Amino acid sequence: AIGTLFLMPFTLLATWFHEMAHGVAAMIVGARFDHLVLFANGSGYAQYSGNIGTLDQALVAAAGLLGPAIAGSLMIIASRSQKATRIALFSLGMLLALSTIIWVRSLVGWIVLPLLAVALFFVATKANPTWQRITAEFLGVQGALSLYQDLGYIFTDNANVDGQRVISDTGAIADVLVLPYWFWGALITLTILAMVWKALQISARS
Repeated sequence: AIGTLFLMPFTLLATWFHEMAHGVAAMIVGARFDHLVLFANGSGYAQYSGNIGTLDQALVAAAGLLGPAIAGSLMIIASRSQKATRIALFSLGMLLALSTIIWVRSLVGWIVLPLLAVALFFVATKANPTWQRITAEFLGVQGALSLYQDLGYIFTDNANVDGQRVISDTGAIADVLVLPYWFWGALITLTILAMVWKALQISARS
């Protein structure tokens, strides 16, 4: 129970990456990002509105699965440089704070995300370079490996969000792009693994 409580902020951070990626992708394809909700069990959803095309719907759905790995890979790469590490930590803190003000509409999000933002600001401005790098690497690996927490979600056509059954992201992709959800789940999984592997290779060159 203590371990679960300790990991809860990082689980919610991975969910925030996931849902923010949905929302940002929706805005990119011309929709309106209305709000983001996080639940204490680690689930959540991003609400967007507007008419978007079939391919755009698939892109928005895929973005949520790729979002945590993209963010994690960027954090891993940033950890190569002391300056880049500070910028990455401070930028992530700013994004957490701004998203809480603009989009988050849940008590759990209002509590956890600002606390994470404050912690990141502190590390970025007050911690020594070693701890800054450790923090960036930890968050990067945690984000990248959140894939393993989501494997069950990736390889199913429905999911449980706050006690309600909803279509999964791969299910949503399959609905508009014909091929089955497990095909898209496998493709996205391989994409994420390749992305993380490349990020680790780049980081190892430092």
